[in-house]
Amino acid sequence: MEKKELLYEGKAKKVYTTDDPALLIVSYKDDATAFNGLKKGTISGKGAINNQMSDLLMERLEKAGIATHYVQMLSDRDTLVKRVQIVPLEVIVRNIAAGSFSKRYGVEEGRVLPSPTLELSYKNDELGDPLLNHYHALALGLCTQEELAVIERYAFAVNDFLKNFWQECGVTLVDFKLEFGRLADGTIVLADEISPDTCRLWDSATGEKLDKDRFRRDLGGTEDAYAEVMRRLRSHD
Repeated sequence: MEKKELLYEGKAKKVYTTDDPALLIVSYKDDATAFNGLKKGTISGKGAINNQMSDLLMERLEKAGIATHYVQMLSDRDTLVKRVQIVPLEVIVRNIAAGSFSKRYGVEEGRVLPSPTLELSYKNDELGDPLLNHYHALALGLCTQEELAVIERYAFAVNDFLKNFWQECGVTLVDFKLEFGRLADGTIVLADEISPDTCRLWDSATGEKLDKDRFRRDLGGTEDAYAEVMRRLRSHD
């Protein structure tokens, strides 16, 4: 399968058409952004790590009964996926207080939440991806009630799977962002990626950050952190 026309270029990926109108190729970049694109940079090797990690995890999620857009890894940076219409929601699942949650609600970072919590935000860069609730999502026509129920069920199922998986790798899953899409027949599937760009991952023993927060907060060692997460995934595979 070969790339045809560039369909879309985002902050971290390029999406190309193929000979099959139902299939696309996603190509991962090393570009890094934070704070809705206000901070920009490069994380060397990030594209290859995020592509491979996301593919390996989506393969496992498929086997666990969670439908995804994943079809086949084509190269270190390229993956064949099913064409979807992205639901314009960012779905954030949180196990531990961190980042914007801690700032917004005045909760110290690192506090384990009594139960996983789910946030929705409107996927709209111009508006700064504002938080919204179920009623807002429905009022804006972003999804249906039935689609929202599927999205939430999948999100918590993904959390259960990933928490256990990363725990076995000596990594704590703090929180993560998911995106979902509709296939041509309307079926909701998990889309986008699962990587240190979209997950907060802390070393279970030391609490060391092994994710994009190293870039966001100028902590240094970002490339090494991404590589370490990939090493642990490979050793578990």
